[in-house]
Amino acid sequence: MGQMEPDTGMTTDLASACPAEYQRFAASAVDGVRVQEYYRRQGDQLQWQDVARRNLLRSLLEDLQYDGLEPQEYLHGLQQAGTAPVVPYCTDAGISHDYLLALHHLQHGRLVQAGVEPYWVEAAAALRQPLPVVDLALQTAGDLARSFAQARPAQLLYAQLREQLRDGTWLQQDDWIVVAAGKSLKPGIRDARVVDLRLRLQQGGVLPVDQPDADSADPYLYDERLETAVKAFQADHYLEDDGIVGPATLTELNVSPRQRLMQVRVNLERLRWLEKYLEPNLLIVDIAGARLLYVENGQVAWRTRTQVGTVGRQTPLLKSRITHLTMNPTWTVPPTIFRKDKLPAIRKDIGYLERSRMQVLNGQGQVLDPYSVDWSAPGNIMLRQAAGPGNALGRVAIRFANPFSVYLHDTPSQHLFGRATRTVSSGCVRVEGVFSLLDLLAADDSTRQRIEQLLDSGETRQVNLARLTPVLLAYWTVEVDVDGRLRFRADSYGLDQRVAEALERGG
Repeated sequence: MGQMEPDTGMTTDLASACPAEYQRFAASAVDGVRVQEYYRRQGDQLQWQDVARRNLLRSLLEDLQYDGLEPQEYLHGLQQAGTAPVVPYCTDAGISHDYLLALHHLQHGRLVQAGVEPYWVEAAAALRQPLPVVDLALQTAGDLARSFAQARPAQLLYAQLREQLRDGTWLQQDDWIVVAAGKSLKPGIRDARVVDLRLRLQQGGVLPVDQPDADSADPYLYDERLETAVKAFQADHYLEDDGIVGPATLTELNVSPRQRLMQVRVNLERLRWLEKYLEPNLLIVDIAGARLLYVENGQVAWRTRTQVGTVGRQTPLLKSRITHLTMNPTWTVPPTIFRKDKLPAIRKDIGYLERSRMQVLNGQGQVLDPYSVDWSAPGNIMLRQAAGPGNALGRVAIRFANPFSVYLHDTPSQHLFGRATRTVSSGCVRVEGVFSLLDLLAADDSTRQRIEQLLDSGETRQVNLARLTPVLLAYWTVEVDVDGRLRFRADSYGLDQRVAEALERGG
């Protein structure tokens, strides 16, 4: 069937009139049915006959580079149209498809999250549903710029990262110098690699190049000015700021500008996914940053440090609701920890059980004499640590539904909160200042008083919460500080690479 003249409107079925375009639409997140609906709800009138309107759309699509998206993906129809004053039916439909697809990607992400970085979500947990893309486009039909603005995530960090891509010229610079591997570089030593270290920090803007160089007399000396710059670099990358260039610091130094640019793109994509999980009142565990944020009315009302899962025992990504507390909890050792940690210790010294205040139980929950167990092949047994001083969960556990048996809890290992890197737990989240969090979770003073009384009793008791607080365990690896500087975290769980590879494949 031939193409219709623009002034007759789109009364013909899109699939039969434009089979090539319809097939292209079917391979994307916005199919031909939605494109047809877009026209039908506007009286089947063509939409892109005005050259000025097309030029505005082109500008807005090219601006998607600052969202970490590839503008070329959305310019197919506009490139076909060029500057022609009259645009054929099928080309007009192609432009509409590309426009709707761009809005869809801003709302939901370029990638399908479930196939790349899935979150477990409790059935009753609320998820925000964005306005359907056709509705959004029609609602803002007279203002294309507003349609893009409304499709974007409302999070402050998203806007900050967009501005970093727009203004951060250092992200587009050539690769900087690589500091070779070797022994740790420490203040006061002399090493040929110090020359490259100094240049690398100057390239990154951490070490000014316009100050007199103390190294002019000895370029191989790791001097005080260089030590100050290394510590600043470490702080910006959430490393121990000890001034020692060991393996972790060296790894971050040698991440190229291109890799950093991709890291920003990856986190913009994550923030598009996270938009649907956010609520005005929410508890967020920032896994990569090892911190907890308590959000009220969309603002962070309280924050604290956490200890999260190791690389081998990662804290899972999920959304749930906090339902109850366990005061003075006992701790039943999870099977993996029993097998990998506790069993070797018991085999070495059975007195470990008594010192750790642990009982041995069979599959029916009956207490066993530890000397009656064949520890070389213990079979179906469990370990349970008594409540009280030294219990791995401290004095309280904060519970929420999930299939991973993880929760938030107190800890006797308070000294670990002082570390810059706090991936030290077996998957659960240890919370610094946990009793301040209990005050926030309790709905009223009577609940707070009951919690305090049960804590003081020393007995193991459950407290059901009247107000179920949403909890989100999420992962992102880029921040923007109060001075507007990008700060990069180590991708401890290796999740950035998976997202980056999918983005580079185009999904």
